[in-house]
Amino acid sequence: MKRALRWALVALALLALAGLGTRAMLARKAASPAPPPVAPAVELAAGDVARAVRAELAATLAVSGGLKAVDSAVVKARVAAELAQLSVREGDRVGAGQLIGRLDDTEVRWRLKQAEDQAAAAQAQLEIAERTLANNKALVDQGFISRTALDTSVSSANGARASLQAAQAAAEIARKAVRDTEIRSPIAGLVAQRFVQPGERAALDTRIVEIVDLSRLELEAAVAPEDVLAVRVGQGATVQVDGLDTPVAAKVVRINPGTQSGTRAVMTYLQVQPGPAAAGLRQGLFARAQIETGRKNAVVVPASAVRLEQARPYVLVFADGKAVPRPVTLGARGDIAFGGGAPEPAIEVTAGVAEGDTVLRGSVGALREGTRLKLAGA
Repeated sequence: MKRALRWALVALALLALAGLGTRAMLARKAASPAPPPVAPAVELAAGDVARAVRAELAATLAVSGGLKAVDSAVVKARVAAELAQLSVREGDRVGAGQLIGRLDDTEVRWRLKQAEDQAAAAQAQLEIAERTLANNKALVDQGFISRTALDTSVSSANGARASLQAAQAAAEIARKAVRDTEIRSPIAGLVAQRFVQPGERAALDTRIVEIVDLSRLELEAAVAPEDVLAVRVGQGATVQVDGLDTPVAAKVVRINPGTQSGTRAVMTYLQVQPGPAAAGLRQGLFARAQIETGRKNAVVVPASAVRLEQARPYVLVFADGKAVPRPVTLGARGDIAFGGGAPEPAIEVTAGVAEGDTVLRGSVGALREGTRLKLAGA
């Protein structure tokens, strides 16, 4: 009986100790914090990444300016008269030497008649003086008049001859004034603007029409002083105009020897190469151009992969499944095709990224350092 009671007390003590251990373990589990949840990896599309490649990079210089026709002319009134006729309007095509209008020639034709009559009168006076001179020579030989009278006849004949020449010159000037009433195009091209309407009186040198030849266009671009030393005549370029799907080829044809006052920029002229893409260009359009100043073999990354929101440029590299920021040193710019795609703006990286590194394009957006990444379909 006593032994059974002792075993019962031992069993109760063991059960009490087991209950205390269980409660202590449960308390410890309740007090310990839960492990943080693992953030899901950011899935990247194939177009969100690119490999740093070694390629021949064309160093370019970006310039901009307005297109201007190489050949243009402003037709002005050569005589003061009323505009009697103007047969062309803006956009009409004209040929070199084509008659496009007339000024009223009433006044200048009367002046021509007056000059011709004066020339005829001078011709008659000369004929009289020459006959008198011939008669006086015969009389001198016969001794009827003195040598002095003969000299007077010679002077009269010379004066009549000079008067005739002056009258004939005045008549030629009057004939030119009549021809100047004809308004002709000096070049072949298109009428860009007309300044005077029929019925208006045009003073001397009044602008009547402007004609431009769009077969040869140039881009007038101002190059900064620090960049002008890299520009040379003959360098190739591409010109992009808003509204055109494809850029137009061009080349540097002239560089102004002086600088512009105030900005110290140097005007550079790029001749647009003719072709189907240049057919729709017009004078005065704003255009942007990339002048190829040289080529070099370098490690390049897409321009969109370079991030500038920090004090130093950096790129996000896809390494060990995470986004790793790396500061970079940048160099020349150009266009490179990455992964067999279309050419896109690229930047040379002289330090911070090695050939073959996978970088994230700007389409990924902002990512924190260490963000887990995975490629779609991997």
